[in-house]
Amino acid sequence: MTSKIWKVGKTCWRTTVVDLVVISTPTESHYSLTKSALYAQKHVLCEKPFTHTAKEADELIAIASEQQRVLAVFHNRRWDSDFVNLSQLVKSGALGQVTNFDTRFEIFPPKLMSDKSMTVNKATLQIKAIYDLGTHLLDQAVQIFGLPERVTGLLGTETEDANFSHIFTVKMHYHNVRGDKGSFRKLYVDIQQDHLMAGKSPIDEGFGEEPEERYGVLATKQGDGSVVEKIIIPVQHPTWAEYYRKLAAAMSGQGPVPVSGSEARDVIRVIELAVSSSQLAESIDFSS
Repeated sequence: MTSKIWKVGKTCWRTTVVDLVVISTPTESHYSLTKSALYAQKHVLCEKPFTHTAKEADELIAIASEQQRVLAVFHNRRWDSDFVNLSQLVKSGALGQVTNFDTRFEIFPPKLMSDKSMTVNKATLQIKAIYDLGTHLLDQAVQIFGLPERVTGLLGTETEDANFSHIFTVKMHYHNVRGDKGSFRKLYVDIQQDHLMAGKSPIDEGFGEEPEERYGVLATKQGDGSVVEKIIIPVQHPTWAEYYRKLAAAMSGQGPVPVSGSEARDVIRVIELAVSSSQLAESIDFSS
């Protein structure tokens, strides 16, 4: 197989040998590049965050529909082992009705701010660091519980630059959520990223498999009021490569888009409301 490199990305869209354009550029260029690729009759896979605003997302969704092209967004952490396990526990009823879902990434600020990959877009993103890893966390929550009734956001910083808010808390309020049976606790981020950084391939044996110390714990309340904890061995789950298998199927008309533009748009809307909530110091209705 031979490869070709174009110095200007848009020039590759003029050739008929390109079916899919993958947008993995800085966030501020996602909207314009995705729009251009769709008008060039290319399917598009856009890195998260999809866009800066829900309005931009709606426009791209409409263009994709008009051009009859597949528009997908890379929320690959739907295929993280912890999320796959949690989803199965919720669906099976092992946790009963879920009353609280706490999910987060923790990165020490000096390390974050010294990372060139994070500071390149600092001037543009400013308070919107929530648009980075926050998109994964919010997407997972929406996948389990659906869209919230209200959103409360709190953004902050522990760095010298008060405009760059890398700390964020988002509370999503639901009317019909109750808890009654148990809890599931899972530490550590999914190991696939570590494996990729170590040079492993998704097709290598053992890729994505976690050591025992990373297993989650299911705690359930018994009839006598006692609590029993059980180690949950990770299910055999599809790795991030499953995203691309589903995307290929969608492009050939044989399946749904793995993460559609409309699903990613909903996450952007939650983020917009969280940022506004933090600025106004009040909860905001999702429908507002």
